[in-house]
Parts: sequence; C-alpha cells; structure tokens
Amino acid sequence: MSPKVSRRRAGLVIILVTAVLIAFGVRLIDVQLVSASTINADAESKRGVSSTIFSERGSIVDKNGEILADSADRFDLTVAPVNVKEFDRTGDDGKTSEVSREQALGEIAAITGQQEAELVGVVDAALAIDPDSNFAYLSRGLELAAYEKIRALEIPWIYPKREAARVYPNGQVAGNLTGFLGADGEPLAGLELSENQCLAGVDGEETYERSADNVRIPGTEVTLTEAKQGGTLKLTVDADLQWYALQVLAEQVTAMGGKWGHATVVEVETGKVLAVADYPSVDPNDPGATATEARGSRAFTAPYEPGSTMKALTAAMVFDKGLSTPGEQITVPGRFEQTDVSFGDDWAHGDERWTAAGIMTRSSNIGIAMMGERLSASERYDYMLDFGLNADTEADFLGEESGTVHPWEDWDPQTNYATMFGQGLQVTAPQMASAYATIANGGQRLPVQLVEGCETEDGFVETEPGEARQVVSAQAAADTLTLLEATAQSGSLAKEVAIPGYRVGIKTGTAEVSAGDGTYLQGQYMASMAGVAPIDDPKYVVTVSIMNPTTMTGSAATAPAWHDVMAYVLQSNRVAPSPSPWPTIPTTF
Repeated sequence: MSPKVSRRRAGLVIILVTAVLIAFGVRLIDVQLVSASTINADAESKRGVSSTIFSERGSIVDKNGEILADSADRFDLTVAPVNVKEFDRTGDDGKTSEVSREQALGEIAAITGQQEAELVGVVDAALAIDPDSNFAYLSRGLELAAYEKIRALEIPWIYPKREAARVYPNGQVAGNLTGFLGADGEPLAGLELSENQCLAGVDGEETYERSADNVRIPGTEVTLTEAKQGGTLKLTVDADLQWYALQVLAEQVTAMGGKWGHATVVEVETGKVLAVADYPSVDPNDPGATATEARGSRAFTAPYEPGSTMKALTAAMVFDKGLSTPGEQITVPGRFEQTDVSFGDDWAHGDERWTAAGIMTRSSNIGIAMMGERLSASERYDYMLDFGLNADTEADFLGEESGTVHPWEDWDPQTNYATMFGQGLQVTAPQMASAYATIANGGQRLPVQLVEGCETEDGFVETEPGEARQVVSAQAAADTLTLLEATAQSGSLAKEVAIPGYRVGIKTGTAEVSAGDGTYLQGQYMASMAGVAPIDDPKYVVTVSIMNPTTMTGSAATAPAWHDVMAYVLQSNRVAPSPSPWPTIPTTF
C-alpha cells in the first residue's frame, strides 16, 4: 500500500471517529442539559412513589377532659399477593438481613392480634385463585397506633387504606354543640365546623422508590412533610351536668306536651357556659335519625320573646338610675291607660298596694310599666344593648342568632311599654342567661364563653372571650336580686322552686310566639324561667324554656326542670348552704 493511500485511509478513520465523538457529545449534552428534566421526571415516575403520612383529627373534650368527640380513623391493611416475598432490611446498626415472607407476616400478625398462619393463608389463597393477584386484605379496621407500628416495619409489599370515622361516646349529650362530620370526614355542623382550624390534622407526605415489580424498596423512604395531628378542643361544658340537664329537660318537655325546649347553665363568676341542653337533640353518630331543624342548638339559633323574665332587666335599669328601691310602695291599678296605650295584667284586679318586690312577685305588667316609664326609651334601649341583647354572644356559636331589639325610634307607644315586660323583642337563651348572670355578678357583664381553648403540639392556646363591662351598679344588681328572691319566696311557684338549704331567686315568663310578620301565633306560647342561686353568694344561673307546652300552659311548666337542674349544679359542685337567718321581703303595704 502506497503512503498516499495509507494517509487517505487514516484521514477517513479520523473523520469517522470525530463524527462518532461529535454524535456522542451532542447526545450527552441533550441528555444532561436539554432533556434532563424530562428524562428524570419520567424515570422518577417509574421508580419514585409518593405516600401519605396520615394525621388524626383532634378530640373535643369537656372542662374535665371527658371526651365528647374523638377520632376513630381506621386503616385497612392490603397487600399485592404476587409481590409477597423475602426482602432485605437494614437495621439501626447498618447491617442488612433477609426477611422471609413468613417472618414479615408474623410481625404483622403480632401487631394486629392475628396468627401468622392466618395471614399466610390469605396470601396463598389469593395466589391459588389468581397467580398474578395484586390485591387482598390482611387486616381491617386497624387503629392509627397499630398502623404506625406496622408502617415502621418497612415491609415493602403492604399498603394501607384509610377509612375516616368519628365517634361521639356520649351520643346526644352535647351533640347539639359538637356537631358532626359527613360520610367523607368533612365537618358539617356545630363546633366540628366552626373550630375546624383547631381540630383538623394535616397529613404529611413521604416518597419511596419501587422496583420493577412495583414493590417498595426498603430504605428509600424520604419524608417530605411531617404529619401534624389535630388539636384538642376544650369546652367550658361539664359533660355530667350536660347529661343531667338533657335528661331532666327531655322528661319535662315530654310531660308538658311541648314541641321543644332548652336549658342553659352559666357560671356567674366567669361567664362560662356549663351546659346548653336542647330537646330534641341530635346524636352525631347518626344525625340522619334526627329532624333537620333539631340537629343544632335552638338555644343559640331560635330567638324567642322572653316575656316576664325581661322584667328583672327593666327593674335593674330603674334601680341603676336611683328611681326606685325594692321596698318602694306603689299602688297599681287594674288597667294601664294612656293615649294610644292600653293593657292589663293576666288577671283582673282592682287597685293593689304592692312594693316593687311585690310587683315582681305578682309579675304585674302594669306595675313594671309604672316603674319602667321613669326611664326614656333611649335609656332603656342602651341598657338592653349593654346587657348583651341584639348581638351574638361571645361564644360565637355556628348559626347563632342575635335576636331582635328594634331601634327605640321605631317603637310605637304600645311597643315602648311591651318591651318592659318582654314582648316586642326577641332574645336567645344564652343572652338571657348572661343578662341574669350580669345581675348576679354585681352588675358586671362577663363575656359568654363556650370554648376554653385549643391544645396543639405547640401548647395550649386559650380563647380570648372579650372584655367585661359594668352594666348596672352593684347596688342596683343587689336590689334586683332581692326582687328575684321575693318571687322565689312568695310567688305562685314558691314550693316548686324551693331548694332546701339555699336561698334562690327566680322569674317566670310566658310570652306569645311571634309569627314573624308582626302578629302572633294563636294559642302558642313560650314558657320560661330564669333564676340565680345562692342569692347570698351567687354562683350559677339556670334558664329553662319550653315551646308551647299543652299539658300545663304557662311558666309553671318549666318549674320542675329549673328546680332539678339548679339543685344538681349546687350539690354536685358542693356549694355551701346559705347561712341563716333568711330575710323576709315585704311585697305589700
């Protein structure tokens, strides 16, 4: 071969090699730079898998920590039988050992309470039917703690399936407050919905790599986000008192032939709600079994005209202005007549010689109007707002109504007087309980509190209920308590409300039911009772209302329930009996 030909061949070889190198270089640039993200994503999708680290919804508990609502998430443990085989496990010491399928299934059985042979049988049975079987249940209904232990075993061929659930151990007790979840685990009502920010957990996420046969590769797990467990919602409610109040209320509403009713207990010194019972009440374990209108709390969401229970507030206003005293002697006629205004009492009478305490004891509309007219309409309106009427309470319960007190400028002459004895305005049970607690607390109104706070992994966050305010003077409040005690001592229901050993004060109320169009529903009434005990050292306020009692119409329908609930709360909290002697309060002259 001539040198010339040899050089030509060498040149061709160099050109070919150079071309190959250029081609490889271009491809390398494309792989590493141009198409790198696409290739990586494609590879990751084939080997990288994301998995949820499940969180748990927080509990709702009463003031003593008793569970009212609890997470009951359960986990089904599934497996792809075709992939069940031995695998390598790296221990804490860094050493790798082989784990047989029998050992792995035995470890699972030790946690689930099953037998190893049982789980081996599940896998073998599935493979006998279909050698390529990729689904079977190993265990169902596991609690989160058991699931976490199994997850820590890092067995590559098991997969959890979450079944969200919620349990309410006390059923209807506080179901009106807790609310409930839907079948999908989403909150639908009550505190479950309004306090979801506290209760809801946040699931975490991890990734792991899987082999060609879709089995998790042990040791490849990387936690992207830690799970955050839901917080514990602590209420001011006492579950035992709530239970008792519901039982008493249910019995009394049924006995009186009422449509529904509610009972509320407030702690005077704190403004905390210790019980809000509604009957009928919802069982949040099965809300569909309860009529839609009874699935919440009518105490918060169904305003009503308070009737004569409003008279205590009117008296407190008059006393605060220094315009009367409990012993003031007033001659009350049988009819109140003024221009464009005419009304009487519930019974016919001639001129009566009553003290202010006697007017309250006899629940005279005429007498309280004679006292209340000493104030201007605007003054009384401002007092009503200060007592907390016409506004949602600080409890901020889901769906809570603010009631209705129309601006005083809109009152006609009849309404001006009717509002003094509880007609022409609407309130809610927590509002009235708070107003009576204000009188019992030396005239200082404390915010209504239903939620103590939220306990999270970061600590306890206490609810800030709001600011206290002085509504009437301490003397005016004390004078009003005297009127309430006189009513309990010598009113028509004195025997029914007496609690041996304790001085108590009460006021009854029977109001027509508004039709919502300015008229009233014929023959329908809301019977109510509100009261304080002990009068000498006020601790608790109890209110009870029954819608349209038929067996016994009027406020007497509520007396047994009020008595039993107040007696229970005094005795269960070991409140000392009232010291003697007890005062005698003049009601006539």
